Amino acid sequence: MSNLCIISFPGSDFAPITLECHQNLSEYLTIQNSPVLFGCRTGICGTCLVEVIGEISPPKLDEQEMLDTLAPYYPHARLACQVDLTANVEIRKIEQ
Repeated sequence: MSNLCIISFPGSDFAPITLECHQNLSEYLTIQNSPVLFGCRTGICGTCLVEVIGEISPPKLDEQEMLDTLAPYYPHARLACQVDLTANVEIRKIEQ
């Protein structure tokens, strides 16, 4: 199993990014390389709300409470700053 994860952004003009697994997305995704924006980077502002398609661990309780409020109709919604990358994923920005 590879220790690299590919993050792709379908439906956007951004090229895929390769990171080591378990890297914090908020430290590597920028306005120059992804459609994902970050505010607080701690999971309380909701700025980095995205839809994630791929194998990732489920959200922790605090993140789930935010997701229930911000994106109740998106089953794959996550806060990008809280995602633990363990495999290749696709990320789409959720417009609020």
